[in-house]
Amino acid sequence: MSQDEINTLLVKLGLEGRTVVRLKGGDPFVFGRGGEEVLALQSAGIPYEVLPGVTSAVAALECAGIPVTHRAVSRSFHVMTGHTLSEEGSLPPDFSHFAGLSGTLIFLMGLGNLPLIVSGLIKAGKPADTPAAVIQNGTLPEAVCVRGTLSDIEKKVKEAGIGTPAIIAVGD
Repeated sequence: MSQDEINTLLVKLGLEGRTVVRLKGGDPFVFGRGGEEVLALQSAGIPYEVLPGVTSAVAALECAGIPVTHRAVSRSFHVMTGHTLSEEGSLPPDFSHFAGLSGTLIFLMGLGNLPLIVSGLIKAGKPADTPAAVIQNGTLPEAVCVRGTLSDIEKKVKEAGIGTPAIIAVGD
């Protein structure tokens, strides 16, 4: 279903007086479109309750043994969508700023753009030997984690046959 169809169904069922549970993996407000669903319910005057989840940006890395922060190593983390490209199939114009951020860079929904993300970070000044990891099916029993550096992560991901859903992490 498209997001518009989901919003319409939530409103329709809510107006019928039904109790609806919209179960989403991770945190529904971190690239999960939970905000769009809440706005649709609010505009229809339908009461709702949000139960926060743990974003996959943190949970998948933790389950792979990768802390998103670590005292004296990484004092921050930054979560970005790896899915957004310009119409020309290139990275957003402000992407070069990401390379200068300290801490851990986490890209959700970006596996298909891994080559662009890696080359964009290196081109913007992130050292090629910066640690990188890609986690497929994070938090699940069948999770797979591939570790390397920006210079070799693409090759290692290809060799391991990593597919979606996957999270990309870059940083010390």
